[in-house]
Amino acid sequence: MTIPFGRTTAALRGAGGEAAALAHHLLRYPTGVGGNRTVAAVCPARPVTAPPHHGPVLLLHGLVDNRAVFGPLLRHLHRHGWTHLHALNHSPLTADVRAAAVLLARHVEWAARAHDGRPVTLIGHSLGGLIARYYVQRLGGAGLAPHVVTLATPHEGTAVARLPALLPITRQLRPGSDLLVELRRPAPGCTARFTALAAELDEVVVPRRSAWIRHPDLPSDNLMVPGVGHLALPAHPLALDLVRHALSGPELTERHAC
Repeated sequence: MTIPFGRTTAALRGAGGEAAALAHHLLRYPTGVGGNRTVAAVCPARPVTAPPHHGPVLLLHGLVDNRAVFGPLLRHLHRHGWTHLHALNHSPLTADVRAAAVLLARHVEWAARAHDGRPVTLIGHSLGGLIARYYVQRLGGAGLAPHVVTLATPHEGTAVARLPALLPITRQLRPGSDLLVELRRPAPGCTARFTALAAELDEVVVPRRSAWIRHPDLPSDNLMVPGVGHLALPAHPLALDLVRHALSGPELTERHAC
């Protein structure tokens, strides 16, 4: 089989981008470790006042990662007027999405109280997006968190999770797992809307369209970001813009392009 030159070039660029993203992330990783607070505010000195469409945002990282992955996105949103940004650290050895969603509920309740009951937007990368979705869809979190943005999240599982792994949670990320079957159940009471970004060159979420939400009861804007892989997606300029527009404007028009 002959692989088109353009596709090969894009794949090579994507691999290079992933390598660079990994190197940069390894350098940033120590900045997201430790601290006495599980919630880290970007601008804790700012007063709790902001334009109505710039409400509090909670960001949740993926597997074996920490809040440092969101550095570029936090800076991007802050430059555009968001002052209430909180990046959470959950255990890198999280063993169950359901249990992690229960813990997330406490942080969302805290954020809502801290910001005068204003709606909280959730942003999750990879596993973090699945935890956020479970909280909103299955634990009744849509009232406090009416909008969820996910980046390279295996909403329909990933074939990579079928490989032997040491982490128990990978069983929940396999297509057809009990967790994913539960998330496919009807959810007529879930009033949240979703924005799901997939990475065209994702090597972790396979197939890549598994990062989209295709559920009859969950309105979702499904978007494909071209020329980028799993690790690089949270820092990709187009992804940053798409997230910002999703947070500040009306629902995006669904785009199924890759």
